[in-house]
Amino acid sequence: MSLENSVWMQYNTSNDFDMALKEIYGEVDLYENEILYEKLKAKLTKKELRLFAMLYANKDTNEIKNKLKY
Repeated sequence: MSLENSVWMQYNTSNDFDMALKEIYGEVDLYENEILYEKLKAKLTKKELRLFAMLYANKDTNEIKNKLKY
């Protein structure tokens, strides 16, 4: 699977979400990015995945609220 059209890439310029997870969980062995993204996508709701991507991209709180309709 290509990540170029993923929710993550809508808000981030690189597919470094593995680094975002390492910041949260510390050093852990992670799958390659495409496999990891698919696993996250399967476990998180669309809103949760979008929120994770937007938070890591340092998006403005109001932009996040508007996108997630809060």
